[in-house]
Amino acid sequence: MNSNAIFVSEEVQAAVRENRPVVALESTIFTHGLPRPRNLEVALEAEASLRAAGVTPATIGVYNGVPTVGLTTEQITELSQVDNMDKVSLRDLPVVSALGVHGGTTVAATAFLAHHAGVKVFSTGGLGGVHHGASETFDESADMTTLAQVPIVVISAGVKSILDVAATLERFETLNIPVIGYGTTKYPGFYVSDSGFKVNYAVKNTDEAAKIINARDDLGLPQSVLLANPVAEDKQLPRKSSRTSWPAPGAKPKPRASAATPAPRSCLTSSSATPRAAAWKSTSTFTAATWPSAASSPLR
Repeated sequence: MNSNAIFVSEEVQAAVRENRPVVALESTIFTHGLPRPRNLEVALEAEASLRAAGVTPATIGVYNGVPTVGLTTEQITELSQVDNMDKVSLRDLPVVSALGVHGGTTVAATAFLAHHAGVKVFSTGGLGGVHHGASETFDESADMTTLAQVPIVVISAGVKSILDVAATLERFETLNIPVIGYGTTKYPGFYVSDSGFKVNYAVKNTDEAAKIINARDDLGLPQSVLLANPVAEDKQLPRKSSRTSWPAPGAKPKPRASAATPAPRSCLTSSSATPRAAAWKSTSTFTAATWPSAASSPLR
């Protein structure tokens, strides 16, 4: 499973080989998404919650130019403290690999690397999608097109709050990516439990989710299944606060940094970091609590 291009830790290899539960975690949450020192705390808490439930965590990132599935605690700690690190989507993987630099992997790159390693389940906070004004800027996340080609399960708290949720759900439909609510048809909005939009399907438990995943595989379909697990209502950002951060429909979009440009940590205040961490932790905790039973149920 290891190659010159991608390194998969012995722990993850063994868990995959023995068909034990493994969950992939992305690294941009602690390289770009949260301020220090909370970023490292959340990364290690997510791994600990998975281990406590008997699940092997596979935190994914690029370390010294090597895409790695199953970063060590020491590597996670180092990556969490690096300034001006590259944010690595799928297009960037060959570049950072050739240059031998560190990188925090996005949903797109994490999903690709997890699938390469045989990891079937990926837990994250918020997915990328269609930005407001995309009809003029063509600003859409590579997460969507990648997830249309990578057959894993992605558990999230919805898409990022700054996105055009309606347009993103339309793109998921166009790309044939099924979006399933866990116990609800209300689609979550990352920081909030209800974005105001609905999805067509919901499952009551992991057995039902596993049946959908197996049906996709039996049909030979290549796309991910997105399982939306809302952040708890008592942990969400107050709706008025969250709405004010979303551009109004039709508003002229502001220039945005490229995917490889990290957002300044100074813009991540404690008020925004807390629900961001809560959303990410809720999906990893949810996955830890529910997915071991799915791994022993019909998820093949």
